[in-house]
Amino acid sequence: MAQWIETRLRYDKIDERGRQKKVTEPYLVDALSFTEAEARITEEMKPYISGEFSVAAVKKAKIAEVFGLDYDEDGKWWKIRAAFITLDEKSGCEKCHISDFLIKAEEIREAIAGFQHEISTLADYEIVAVAETLILDVFPVKRSNSN
Repeated sequence: MAQWIETRLRYDKIDERGRQKKVTEPYLVDALSFTEAEARITEEMKPYISGEFSVAAVKKAKIAEVFGLDYDEDGKWWKIRAAFITLDEKSGCEKCHISDFLIKAEEIREAIAGFQHEISTLADYEIVAVAETLILDVFPVKRSNSN
């Protein structure tokens, strides 16, 4: 199971007016530890950032699953909070379990439709919140295809 860790990179970026500006940008990494997340985001971003940069923050992200990693088109990362209704076998009472999901989409309607498509086979749920995130990219673990 993925353990998603949010990393924040700090570096100098040239803005649209050609001025140099310090920015801090968030990225999500699938890693087993903060140390691994920091090493992986450093390796992933080296080709894209000229000059020096540092990992300014690392924290665990409470994301149950990420959808849209295989989408080729550009898009934003949306966080969808869903409430799943389950039945407690011992007491016979319904329980509500809240989970956060991340999905890549151009707009909010696409994000909701994509989420509903991905979750369609699971238990009853209700979408309780949808928000655009600041996350710029997501880096899952690269699995080798060796047998």
